[in-house]
Amino acid sequence: MSLQFVTTNPGKVREATEYLAEFFDVEQYDYDYAEVQSDDLAEIAARGAEEAFAAAGGDDPVIVDDAGLFIDDLDGFPGPYSSYVEDTLGIERVWRLAEPLADRSAAFRCTVAYADGETVETFDGEIPGEVVAPRGDGGFGYDPIFEHDGETFAEMGTERKNDLSHRGRALAKLADWLAERA
Repeated sequence: MSLQFVTTNPGKVREATEYLAEFFDVEQYDYDYAEVQSDDLAEIAARGAEEAFAAAGGDDPVIVDDAGLFIDDLDGFPGPYSSYVEDTLGIERVWRLAEPLADRSAAFRCTVAYADGETVETFDGEIPGEVVAPRGDGGFGYDPIFEHDGETFAEMGTERKNDLSHRGRALAKLADWLAERA
């Protein structure tokens, strides 16, 4: 049986395959669902998964993920609006917003929503860190300004980043749930 991962990012599909290959053949499903505006990652991902499952019209379950960078002293900004903020402001300007803060603690958070026509379940993952001046050449998005244990995500290799990632932690919880159901 296949699992449709609603994403345009093949790297996310590879990461999901590492966690879910025991249960599914993970396939990329390019579908542009209507993203609800909410401060809650789980609500956004769950609604997207429900819509994508209905649009896929098959028997295969789908997963949708929603993620963001949550800066503590900015009350969680940019949070679920991270993609929009990155596109409109860029990571350099987000760094400039965070730079004067006394506490630049932050977290990457991700919710993966699973939908199979009968149930919708969500699984959360988080990795703590802090916002720093941009460093590193790898990764994407906020990776150059997010530091965990002295290294930005952009300085880490893909394997190390995936071992630590918020998405990986959410996918691991999904895998545990699938194993309990098997």
